[in-house]
Amino acid sequence: MELVDICFNFAHDAFRADEHAVLRRAVEAGVTRLLCTGSDLEDSERSVALAEHFPEHLYATVGVHPHRAVTWDAATADALRRLAVEHPRVRAIGEAGLDFNRDYSPRDRQEQAFEGQLELAIELGLPLFLHEREAHERFIAILRRYRHRIGKAVVHCFTGTEAELLAYLDLDLHIGITGWICDERRGHHLREFIHHIPPHRLMIETDAPYLLPRDLHPKPHSRRNEPMYLPHILQTIATAVDRPVSAIAQETTATARAFYRL
Repeated sequence: MELVDICFNFAHDAFRADEHAVLRRAVEAGVTRLLCTGSDLEDSERSVALAEHFPEHLYATVGVHPHRAVTWDAATADALRRLAVEHPRVRAIGEAGLDFNRDYSPRDRQEQAFEGQLELAIELGLPLFLHEREAHERFIAILRRYRHRIGKAVVHCFTGTEAELLAYLDLDLHIGITGWICDERRGHHLREFIHHIPPHRLMIETDAPYLLPRDLHPKPHSRRNEPMYLPHILQTIATAVDRPVSAIAQETTATARAFYRL
């Protein structure tokens, strides 16, 4: 079984002490391709460097997360453009989007960074790796304006409602599902309607080191999530849609390979 983790925050400091061991455990679990996620310029540069250091398994995205939208400016856009053009292991723009949950960046700056990255993806012909939390109405309003110009796009770590999911599918967006679906307190609702996601639009992810599946036993002492737990998320999805694990694995891997040109 071969799996693709479409969101691995490998640039996070939590992985600096044991990079090789983390990758080894992932590959032993069948997670053979991983997308290192860029959350700001520095993070994106580190993700690219990691992808080039471990080229057998890693690729990168470059972008500015809405939490860090205050760092977005013309110089940042130029630097991200250079990374994407000069480094072939860059396969998407993002993590880009809106997050109105905590408003770490002002909402107008979030929208500015979001639209700037949409324009950058259009210019470069790259897919979009998107983030949305408690900002659905504004997020989808902006996407609708750009949808005829942008290519492939995935809403990663989907945690919303059935209506929100259907709205994203109506825009021909891909959907990323994380270990949130394993959380009986906050994510159990996803099991009731993820069957709406067509096989060619579903991808899976850990979002490591975040979102360790709550129903994982035994839990690591560090409580750090790792890509090696992706099969656990896969099993939960397969159970929810009442389909064989092998079928979901094959479909999500094929979808991710096509989306990111792996």
